[in-house]
Amino acid sequence: MHIARSFVKKSLHLSISLSCLMFGAGALAEEQAGELKGELDKQPIEATCAAVPGVRELKNYPEVFNLYYENDLFAGTDNNYTNGIKLSWVSANLADYIHDPCLPKWVRQLNRFSQTLQPGAFETRNMVVSFGQSMYTPTDNTRSDLIKDDRPYAGWLYLGFAYNARNAREMDTVEIDIGMVGPASLARQSQNTIHDWRGIDRFNGWDNQLNNELGIQFVKERKNKVLVISRPDAPKIDAITHYGFSVGNVKTYLNAGLEMRIGSYLPDDFGTSPIRPASDSNAPLPLHATRRISGGGIHTFVAVDARAVAHNIFLDGNTFSDSHSVAKEYFVGDVSAGIAWQWAGGKITYAQYWRSKEFRQQKDTQSFGSLTLSLEY
Repeated sequence: MHIARSFVKKSLHLSISLSCLMFGAGALAEEQAGELKGELDKQPIEATCAAVPGVRELKNYPEVFNLYYENDLFAGTDNNYTNGIKLSWVSANLADYIHDPCLPKWVRQLNRFSQTLQPGAFETRNMVVSFGQSMYTPTDNTRSDLIKDDRPYAGWLYLGFAYNARNAREMDTVEIDIGMVGPASLARQSQNTIHDWRGIDRFNGWDNQLNNELGIQFVKERKNKVLVISRPDAPKIDAITHYGFSVGNVKTYLNAGLEMRIGSYLPDDFGTSPIRPASDSNAPLPLHATRRISGGGIHTFVAVDARAVAHNIFLDGNTFSDSHSVAKEYFVGDVSAGIAWQWAGGKITYAQYWRSKEFRQQKDTQSFGSLTLSLEY
């Protein structure tokens, strides 16, 4: 979000400065400015951005802002993975992560390592910056003592940097998340505030939450469109597979899954996911396209995801200090179904997720709802 605001502010300042110059110089300056604009329009994006940083790129390839909200109250419960919220900014298409003049210099320097993380000939690329918070609680909200046979109280406040690269039928995502687990995640304060607003009883056991710990997570995932059916006057259908891994003291796992979509219109992205690393569905634009969210229509989807879990700090407890923990399940799966409505410039998606038991003492499987709003600007 900060990067997006920075781009917009620079563009506005530049526009105001150019306007003042043109009006102050009179008709001759207007004529010269018109000639200069004509010349700039003939130049490639890279050259234009070098002369006028960011203006042409933002105009031709709008960015996308996503708001994710997940809560188990959609299923009538209030425990386990109980709430998640994430804001993300998806950049315009980039020539590359290092030399593209539409990126600030410090971002280009930061992105130098991406060349080794995503080798290969991809048609288009973009960046995603996200900020989010997730919280986990046991089932009994009345107890203030440590509930040894239920999951620990825990929160996760993080900043994520993701890099997407795509061709027509495949997308590769690399993401790094850095944040805090424990009281510094502010999960207790967030939940108490929401419960107070809604008149819901507070959870009394937050004094037993995991200790503060810096969390780092590296994620890599590949998505492939293995089926695309698009015929006139017939529903559109596609199927998207995904597989990848996560390494870090927050979560370490292998995962794979499949999503099927059918509807009057299918966006040219790579599916719908809950709040998790590599989950932003707004892929880079296809080659020669100018809008991510251009057409309109409705589609439904079903999806599955399976994970082999080696480590989950929210169940295994703190890595570097003693804390509450439970015996996790090493194999976990999600099944989801949902509906999405897209219009020119925006999309709203709702999905219901059903998750298998994550630890041995867990009495029931879990369900939660996920609501996503995407706006192109």
